[in-house]
Order: sequence, then C-alpha cells, then structure tokens
Amino acid sequence: MFSRHVERSLPRYCDGDLSVAEQQRVGAHLAVCARCRSALEEVQFSAKLLEHLSTVSAPPSVWNGIESALSAPSARPSVAHGLRWAFAGVVALALAGTVYWSTRVTTSKPWEVAHAREASTRRMAAGEWVDTAGGSTARIIVGQLGTVDVAPQTRVRLGRVSQSEYRLALARGTISAEINAPPRLFIVDTPASTIVDLGCAYTVTVGDDGDGVLRMTTGWASLEWKARESLVPAGAMCRLKRGTGPGTPFIDLSRPGTPYFEDASSALKQAVDDFDEGKDPSRALDVIIREARVRDTLTLWHLLSLVDEQTDRARVYDAIARFEPPPDRVSRDQILALDPNALRRWREELAWKW
Repeated sequence: MFSRHVERSLPRYCDGDLSVAEQQRVGAHLAVCARCRSALEEVQFSAKLLEHLSTVSAPPSVWNGIESALSAPSARPSVAHGLRWAFAGVVALALAGTVYWSTRVTTSKPWEVAHAREASTRRMAAGEWVDTAGGSTARIIVGQLGTVDVAPQTRVRLGRVSQSEYRLALARGTISAEINAPPRLFIVDTPASTIVDLGCAYTVTVGDDGDGVLRMTTGWASLEWKARESLVPAGAMCRLKRGTGPGTPFIDLSRPGTPYFEDASSALKQAVDDFDEGKDPSRALDVIIREARVRDTLTLWHLLSLVDEQTDRARVYDAIARFEPPPDRVSRDQILALDPNALRRWREELAWKW
C-alpha cells in the first residue's frame, strides 16, 4: 500500500482552499498520523508568527548589496553583507514569535470570557470558574485558537495556559468548542475522561453524576483515559462513564471507550452501549459485526483491543478485512497479537473510510 502522507496539501488545508472532500480526507489522515500532525504544527505556527509581525522596510544597504551581487557576481563582500541582513531578519522573526507567545501566556489573566448578561468581555485567571447558573450563557475565547460556548446551568473551570496547552475542566453542563489549532493544544478534562482536540468542533455534556457524552461536529478528538485513547471523528459520538473511562465496561477500568457514528443503525448503537456496560458482550458483538457498514470499521477497529477471546478478535479482524484488508507488510497474526505498529498502519488506511 502506498504512502498517503499529506504534507504537500497542508498549506492549502490551513487556508481552506481544498475541496470539502479533500479537506475531510486530510483531516482524517492528520488524526492518525503523527508525522503529518507535526508538519501541520510547523505550518500553523509559521502562519501565526506572520500574522503578528509588522512590516519593516529593509535598509538601503540590503538593496545595494543585491544590485551589486547581480551586476558583479564576484563582489562577495556585498553578498556577505546582504546575507548578514537576511540572517538578522530570520533572528528577528524568531524573536517576534517568542515575544508574541510569551506575552500571551505569561499574563496573570490569560482567559477572555463574555457573559450574555454583560456588554463586554472580561479577563479571568486560571483557576477561576465560569458558572452559568440561572439560565445565562457565556463564551470563552481560547486565545487565537477558537471559542467555547457555555450553555445554561454549566460550570467550567479555567485551566492553565502555556505555549503548548490551553486547558479547561467541565464539571457539569454543556459546552460547544470550535477550535482551529495544531493538534493537542486545546484540552478539556471531564470527571470521566480527557478530551484532546485534534482540530475540530464538538459538543460535550456532563451530568451531575459525572456521566456524559461527546458528539463530534467536524474534525477529530481523542478521548484519553489511563494511557489509552479512543479516536472520535466528525459525525461520531462516545459516551463517558465516571470512574470507568469513556464508555468502558465496569469490569476493566483501563479500557478505552468505543465510539460509533450517529448514523449507524439503532441496533448497532444499542449493541455498542451494551458491550461497553458489560451487558451480554458476546451477543452485543454478534450484533455489531452483523450491522457494521464500511465506516463502522471505526467501531470495529476499537473493539480489536477490547475483546478478550482470541476467537472474538479473529471475528472482528475478519469483519474489518472484508471492507479494507490490512496494508502491505501487515499480517493477520500481527493484528491478532495487537502489534502497535501494525495496528497504527491499518488504522491510517481505515481512517480514509471514516
């Protein structure tokens, strides 16, 4: 299977110049490919720096040096002089980026919050609470990354802000986040799981008991619990259970959740919920395999590491492989043994279907 890395498409992806289908394909690949996510971070960081740089005229000596170099190629001192200015420009660019980020993350009140009942925004510090009791609403401005709308009867704690992280904690209620940022920069903690943004929009609701549900609108998010993760793409959802991780069976606290698409059959969705709660998991698995469509390989792929019996894992493998066989140099035995590299490579191919 050929490589589908998307570095060449990243500038147009950031500018929104790709077709809707291609934008979705690139987003799907970014969710599962660390190499391309790293390249995306470099593109987005460079773009942010350029937005905050002022225009400065180059000294006349730069232009004189260029003209001399063009008219007399042997005039090395002029070339060297121009190169020194060019190097100085690069240093200035780096310093400007450092100053910009330092200014934003070292202020004592890095968060901006607008309450519906107030006419203007106000700055708030990490550790303070945004509380919309009494039917009010609010909007949290996440630096230059996006916004978080806070629904009535919601309680959100503002967390730390740094060059590598913007963090909130949702205690109860509903928030809707819309973030355009490098992956893993915006994070929301809930009583049941941690939601790590991979460049997306989503809504998450948490009840008074700590249980909740994540619904993805665009892009991808990662639900992380006890060093494991569940990838949730646009159109999918995952339930959160306090004390058991995202959607996990009560019998094993270390298991991740099982996401599924909201347009899946009612039977499949109910079977996933039953499986995650430990309600006759064997019967639930039968239903999931029977009802699965090509994009439901999202659910099946997550189930590979959740089923206990080797025979059940083989059944899940066969159900996925009938839609998308593993790529070259990835064997059935590797997948059944849950080889991390083999699973990652198959996931990268499957994600194009999700």
